[in-house]
Amino acid sequence: MPAVSQGLVDFANNLRQPAAPGIEVIVTPRYRITLQPDFPLPGPNSVTWIRCRPAEAGEVIREARATIAPRHLPVMWILDPGTEPPDFADHLAAHGVHPDPHGVESAVMVLAVDAPMEDPAIPGLEIHDALADLATFRRADAAAAEAFMVPVTDDPEFIAMQDRRRLNFLAAGNRHWLLATVDGEPAGAGGMTLFPPDGATINGGSVRPKFRGRGVYRALVAARLEIARRSGVSGLCVWGGEMSRPILARLGFETVGWRRFYVDRSTA
Repeated sequence: MPAVSQGLVDFANNLRQPAAPGIEVIVTPRYRITLQPDFPLPGPNSVTWIRCRPAEAGEVIREARATIAPRHLPVMWILDPGTEPPDFADHLAAHGVHPDPHGVESAVMVLAVDAPMEDPAIPGLEIHDALADLATFRRADAAAAEAFMVPVTDDPEFIAMQDRRRLNFLAAGNRHWLLATVDGEPAGAGGMTLFPPDGATINGGSVRPKFRGRGVYRALVAARLEIARRSGVSGLCVWGGEMSRPILARLGFETVGWRRFYVDRSTA
């Protein structure tokens, strides 16, 4: 397996989400807030890179909540190895914020861009550009939503929100959203953001339950790795959760860090 560069490790552990179309970033000396109104879930909406004195922890929580509350968005507090104070999770608990029930910790994982990865032979498999049109985008969203058990509706307002998110992805110029189909039926989806030349993040990798065990997840990773190679980045980084981490490790990803997640719905 090709060696992972220190540059890719640093990229994976230290990337700060920049502002982009549809993504608002609020930077303070003690924390960063990232908000995506058209993706109203904890995670895309988050408080990260928390660095404060122990006596300031309660103030930071209250201040960040006051900033987010007018947007009516739930958020994820995301802690990293450098979080200060180290017991910030205890301060969150004192304010009613508890670990994400879907998984409190993910591994920060990386894969060199020249790592070998063969596409699995899956009869009827096709990989589509889900940003090509709204219908394809919605099919990819629905596949991911089923995999992650997130509600998707046909409400006109929800559809308009999806289209805004699709157009914002296109406007950003460095975003990809892929749909995998098997015999024409949506099987899974996966996202990607390029930050050349440093690296690329992959996220949202998901496979509908009926298609699991066939190699669809691997095919989506392979497709994104090929995009990374064409884009001149040094490799992929991903946050591997409880389900995806073992699969990613088998594909050659190495663990280089961690993130911990705490859901806060008080701002919704």
